[in-house]
Amino acid sequence: MTQTVLVPRRCPVTINGMSEQTIALITGANKGIGYEIAAGLGALGWSVGIGARDEQRRDDAVAKLRAAGVDAFGVLLDVTDDASVVAAAALIEERAGRLDVLVNNAGVAGVWPQEPSAVTPESMRAVVETNVIGVVRVINAMLPLLRRSERPRIVNQSSHVASLNLQTTPGVDLGGISGAYSPSKTFLNAVTIQYAKELSGTNIKINNACPGYVATDLNGFHGTRTPTEGAKIAIRLATLPDDGPTGGLFDDAGNVPW
Repeated sequence: MTQTVLVPRRCPVTINGMSEQTIALITGANKGIGYEIAAGLGALGWSVGIGARDEQRRDDAVAKLRAAGVDAFGVLLDVTDDASVVAAAALIEERAGRLDVLVNNAGVAGVWPQEPSAVTPESMRAVVETNVIGVVRVINAMLPLLRRSERPRIVNQSSHVASLNLQTTPGVDLGGISGAYSPSKTFLNAVTIQYAKELSGTNIKINNACPGYVATDLNGFHGTRTPTEGAKIAIRLATLPDDGPTGGLFDDAGNVPW
């Protein structure tokens, strides 16, 4: 088995040394891992869109980032709503005319642990609507803007629990049975592969990130990693060089088996 190792590199503040600022959009960026991704990319001198559906939390996050010297701006964005996503794309269009990096971080866990026999169709739809369909909705709306970038990158927030290989490896503890969340992330992995195949003839790189077991409200803050630690792999994938991988699933150590 071969393994792709992502080697950390010092990223330029601008794309190819151009005077134009790199523009990024992160969904679900008002807190947790999403906020730390925004902070990390903002520290590179990038202009960072803070996508969130809660107006007050979004504004608070933008204010906090600006106070830290980040060029942050708020983007009203509910990934489950077509009109909201279209409006967000229009805002990016008006502000910058293009998008260089899209990080699909917004997600919901549903109930966990949860046996699949206890999952209702309604609860499954709610998780998939955000974790999969929402990602597709946002990518498709932002693709025209990404195509205008010289070095476009898409990062989808996945998880180790999405790995069928890990799920079926004896002795691997992934936190119990997950009837909805884990399958939704496996679904997202499959969707990402198809995007990578479609975009293989372009300069757009798309990869999935495994942040690890991070203490956020998604898991009741029971995780063992900090949001800053969890953000590192998404930041690395967002700043991949031109010869970097695409269509893969990665954590801090390298590629994760599907």
